[in-house]
Amino acid sequence: MTAGPGTGLKRAGDALMNALAMLVILLMLCVVLQVACSFLDINPLFSLTSSHTFIGKGITLNSLLDFQWHLFALICLVPSGAILLRDRHVRVDFLYDGFRPGLRRAVDLSGHLLFALPFFAMALPAAWEFAMRARRSGEGSRNGGLEDLWLIKLVLPLGLGLLALAILIESWRLIRAGRRA
Repeated sequence: MTAGPGTGLKRAGDALMNALAMLVILLMLCVVLQVACSFLDINPLFSLTSSHTFIGKGITLNSLLDFQWHLFALICLVPSGAILLRDRHVRVDFLYDGFRPGLRRAVDLSGHLLFALPFFAMALPAAWEFAMRARRSGEGSRNGGLEDLWLIKLVLPLGLGLLALAILIESWRLIRAGRRA
């Protein structure tokens, strides 16, 4: 059996989703660690003599809280394109399910071209500038949290970029399917 053209993309999507599933487990462990350390009044968890990328001079309860938000951002933003390509995204299904296939294609393609692509044309440059501004300013968390917040802010243009790419792929698929119909 030979692999089809979408097999590599599907494998990459599966690998991404599996990695993100592991991040959900890491997020839960981080929450448990923070609760336990807070209960036992352990803060900081450990300190370092010099500052290091991302963690600064150690790990505190605030670092754990920041890390939870970082993991949550990764888990929510990065897989959005893969979710769209798997047709698992949110829509008004009680209406959509009653449409015939040609109307479904037209609704999806219209939404992509009229709403999604113009949104990404505006949002991607703004998201990139948002992350780069944080990098230029050396933005870090307050009260002993994580440093180098620009790293997590890069997740916004990354997630939006992956979703925009998925929209383009899906739009191309819909156009090709419409021509065959």
